Amino acid sequence: MEISKIKDSIEKILDSNKAQNIKSINLKNKSYIADYMIIASGTSSRHLQALSEILVIELKKIGLTNCRIEGKDSSDWKLVDTQDVIVHIFHPEKREFYDLEKMWSEEIPKEKAMI
Repeated sequence: MEISKIKDSIEKILDSNKAQNIKSINLKNKSYIADYMIIASGTSSRHLQALSEILVIELKKIGLTNCRIEGKDSSDWKLVDTQDVIVHIFHPEKREFYDLEKMWSEEIPKEKAMI
C-alpha cells in the first residue's frame, strides 16, 4: 500500500474515533525512521488506549500486520509504529510539554537527517 494512503487511513481512523488536533509531519528529509509522523490527542487515558488499539486493529484489516503499540503502561502517551508512519497519541498536557510538532517542523538538510 502506498505510504500516503496509509497516512490518510490513519488520519481517518483517528478522526472517526474522536482523536483531537491531528497533525501530520512529513519526515522524508528529516529522518530515516519513518516517512511520516502523526500526532494526535486523546481526552483520557482510556481514550488513548482505545485509540491505539483501534488503530492497530483497523490497520491490520487493510494489510498492515507489523504494527505495534509502545507505551502500553503509560496513561498519557501511546506510540503506534507502522514502520513507515509513526503515530504519537498524547494526553494534551504531555503533548504540549514534549511539543513534537515544533521539534520536527524545522527543515533539516538531507545530509544531516537523523536516524
